[in-house]
Amino acid sequence: MSLLERGRAETSTVFKQLGQVPYSETYAAQRAFTEARSEATSDEVWLLEHPSVFTMGQAAKQEHVLAPGEIPIVQSDRGGQVTYHGPGQTVAYFLLDLKRLKFSVRDLVSLAEQVVLDCLTSLGVVGQTKMGAPGVYVGDAKIASLGFRVRRGCSYHGLALNRSMMLEPFTRINPCGYQGLQVIDLASLGVEISADALEESLIKLINDRLRVG
Repeated sequence: MSLLERGRAETSTVFKQLGQVPYSETYAAQRAFTEARSEATSDEVWLLEHPSVFTMGQAAKQEHVLAPGEIPIVQSDRGGQVTYHGPGQTVAYFLLDLKRLKFSVRDLVSLAEQVVLDCLTSLGVVGQTKMGAPGVYVGDAKIASLGFRVRRGCSYHGLALNRSMMLEPFTRINPCGYQGLQVIDLASLGVEISADALEESLIKLINDRLRVG
């Protein structure tokens, strides 16, 4: 069964929990979904994680990749600079019809950031956003990154929340283009939560925010 066929349902927003999927496969599937969708297509949110990979956004500069080693690098059409994805990081991709939702790109970014902030609050963690630097931080350390692409009024790509992962690969890049940016995960903050439980929390929060929107 292909990635596009798993768990399809005719509801207002379809949530799919896909497990671990290679980045390139998911990237291609998002583009195919967005190209094929019509005004009648249900919005979808995919929750998953990736094997280790560095991804380059449209604005990414090669100089921010310091020492990738054996970790592959994939060029992406999302916004932003270079980041790292790997096991133990929960990723949510937002395949939404922004025109139908009457969302601006700023609305989408704000929704994603607020979902992460609400999720952290539920876990006893105080997060914050920073003007001009999309994502969510705990103190000065980044715990979630964001990057989107909008095509024909529809979004894809999304957010990545660090749950319990090897953080060393972030030292091989300037995360999001910022030299010396600290990166943290929930486990480093003493929060232990399974991938499934974190995904379920995000599903509820995203669904609630989309219904409000």
